[in-house]
Amino acid sequence: MHVMIIGAAGMIGRKLVEKIALEAEVLGRGIDKLTLVDVIAPPVQAALASISTALTVDLSDAGAAARLSGMRPDLIFHLAAIVSGEAEADFDKGYSTNLDGTRSLFEAIRHEGQKEPYNPRVIFASSIAVFGQPFPDKIGDDFFTTPLTSYGTQKAICELLLSDYSRRGIFDGIGIRLPTICIRPGKPNKAASGFFSNILREPLVHQEAVLPVDENVRHWFASPRSAVGFFIHAARIDSSRIGPRRNLTMPGLSALVGEEIEALRRVAGEKAVKLIRREIDPVIRSIVLGWATDFDAQRATALGFRAETNFDEIIRIHIDDELGGNI
Repeated sequence: MHVMIIGAAGMIGRKLVEKIALEAEVLGRGIDKLTLVDVIAPPVQAALASISTALTVDLSDAGAAARLSGMRPDLIFHLAAIVSGEAEADFDKGYSTNLDGTRSLFEAIRHEGQKEPYNPRVIFASSIAVFGQPFPDKIGDDFFTTPLTSYGTQKAICELLLSDYSRRGIFDGIGIRLPTICIRPGKPNKAASGFFSNILREPLVHQEAVLPVDENVRHWFASPRSAVGFFIHAARIDSSRIGPRRNLTMPGLSALVGEEIEALRRVAGEKAVKLIRREIDPVIRSIVLGWATDFDAQRATALGFRAETNFDEIIRIHIDDELGGNI
């Protein structure tokens, strides 16, 4: 099986490659070729060096998608995107990267299939940003998508494209609507949701973090470990079980910012909590208050997707996976 990961240098892409390196049969069958693609050079795991090719490619560049589809991978993880805050700040870049690049990929697969039969599985990283207010207490699988950000709009359009191209048999697509992933390792990025991770990640290593919203803000979360699990499960599942509604809201944990902080206090103590500095940012606050807060992800749960049930677990996963089990 030839597997391609577009966005392989990103957080989820790197962790997905690490998981594949640890478990050769994790995707259900062996891999004889792994192509890693990103706008910066993706890292190659030593255990996979003999089957890996790393490509520095911008999917939105002319001819880039055709080059990738011409390799005819059997399984494509499309994780590449610019994040919510950057997509809101740079309108042109958001649509070029998040929409135009994705449509170019879908079209390139279609044209490749016109030369000779070709029907890969495409797993697309979508987002709960496809939903917009007003919300019910819990958002069910039948709630409509009315995004209130450019990022959410771009993801919602790509979801529709994925469903239509799958309906027409061009590829076998599955859209994964990710919760906000927490705790994200590394340094803060331009995502408006980044502070959800920052207020836990930095205090755990004795650094100050800024909280730009009130503690009563509620949101929907899953760990990086769960995110990788979502994509692996989507690669293995019998897609006939999904039916024509190809985009799935992933399970997660609904929690207040204050509950995050209380979990930090239980796991790391008061000294960590004292490193959180309150400094309201009206722009971030306005974006976040337009996001969904709680879901009833029955379809994905029935299909076997799983996530955490409390924030203590999310914090301990970060400590185990990123800090060697020690704080």
